[in-house]
Amino acid sequence: MTRAFGDGKLKEHISSEPDVMVEMIDPDTDQFIILASDSLWKVMSNEDAFDRIREFDDAQEASKELIKEALARGGNDDISCIVVAFHSSL
Repeated sequence: MTRAFGDGKLKEHISSEPDVMVEMIDPDTDQFIILASDSLWKVMSNEDAFDRIREFDDAQEASKELIKEALARGGNDDISCIVVAFHSSL
């Protein structure tokens, strides 16, 4: 709904206040985080996305792979994806 921030008719349905969470990163188990639009998540589960990129060494290539896979699975909306690696393993 970010495109609707300026739409007065939708103000009662949206908020410009961000949801903020603080999470501790476990260096023994946490490898990366995937930030993606709902277009990717409509066609892939968390597990599918993880399994698809777990062996990648490059975060940018991993995000490209997730977009490519989402398109192959029928994702047809705007698909955005960023993979943030916590360690040098990705």
